Amino acid sequence: MTPADLSRTVLGAVRRAVEEGTLRGPVPERVKVERSRPGGSGDYATNAALRLAREARMPAREVAEVLSGALARHPGIAGVEISGPGFLNITLAADTRQTLVREVLSRGIRYGHGDGMAGQIHQYHHRPEVRAAVTADAVRRLLRAQGALVRISCDRAEPAWAPLGATPDALGTPPVALPELRPVPVDVPADELLRRLGPDATRWALLRPAGHDRPRPDDGLLVQNEGNPLFRVRYAHARSRALLRNAADLGFTTGPAVHEEAAVHEEAAAYEEGEAARPADAAVSALLTALGDHPAALESAARLRAPDRVARHLEATADALLGFQRTVLPTGDEKPSATHRSRLALAEAAGTVLAGGLALLGISAPEHL
Repeated sequence: MTPADLSRTVLGAVRRAVEEGTLRGPVPERVKVERSRPGGSGDYATNAALRLAREARMPAREVAEVLSGALARHPGIAGVEISGPGFLNITLAADTRQTLVREVLSRGIRYGHGDGMAGQIHQYHHRPEVRAAVTADAVRRLLRAQGALVRISCDRAEPAWAPLGATPDALGTPPVALPELRPVPVDVPADELLRRLGPDATRWALLRPAGHDRPRPDDGLLVQNEGNPLFRVRYAHARSRALLRNAADLGFTTGPAVHEEAAVHEEAAAYEEGEAARPADAAVSALLTALGDHPAALESAARLRAPDRVARHLEATADALLGFQRTVLPTGDEKPSATHRSRLALAEAAGTVLAGGLALLGISAPEHL
């Protein structure tokens, strides 16, 4: 169950409570769930009860009690606790966690795409400036990945943008009332950026900073070391693919692990142990958390028209994978086991998430780096 799935589950509980008359409406369009903060309980928390209390004309804690009873009956939820004035702390069932890797591998680079914005029509305009054009292209990809219909226009397009894959739609000058995508522009001409950095590093340089920050593209984005975040993300993806090749040379693949109870049990147990786990198990937990957060990161980036959120999430995922990779393959005289196949499946899933996120930013994910 991803954060987006859990958000829909909480919203469904609210809707049923309103229909049954245990809560007064209206039903909100969406509810927010987030990872429990350090010291908190459960896997996720939501303030839905506090938000609903006023319209329901009930104390927030009573609203939380209504929702907790409905949520506790869901097969993917192991337990719900109420804390403070009415926060809901939700613990997922172990078998729900076990399905995460399966879901990523089955959906491929479309993992995290959803229909939360289906039926919405978004129209934007941007200035004839390279960062605005690249941002518009990434925003279009993100919105479409969430089911929205998107129309983006510009007065004109410069030839230098074509290699960036950001040539705007030929829709003419939009009405004045059309919202504008207006990130702080870059000081360097587009053709110079392309000549110096190439299309991938240029897009990262323009999309990684938040829209209100001025980008500072420099040649450090071409350096292959851990200080370069773009290199870390692409290198982590390449490492995941190298692990698959190395495993094949050793005679095993991810296939059986996705179905073996012993293999997925090892991952779930590591997740349960959390920060108290052994270093290797803590690395598993960190990577599972990053994969589980991916759909919410994409949805948030789309709603806020903020591609930088995707870039930051990819960095976190890459760092988790690079901290985990050395535990995947057998060492010394070890024979490949269900645990190794399970960890290989997790590494493959992480590489898939990195490739999918880079694709939404318009950046390639080479298998060899």
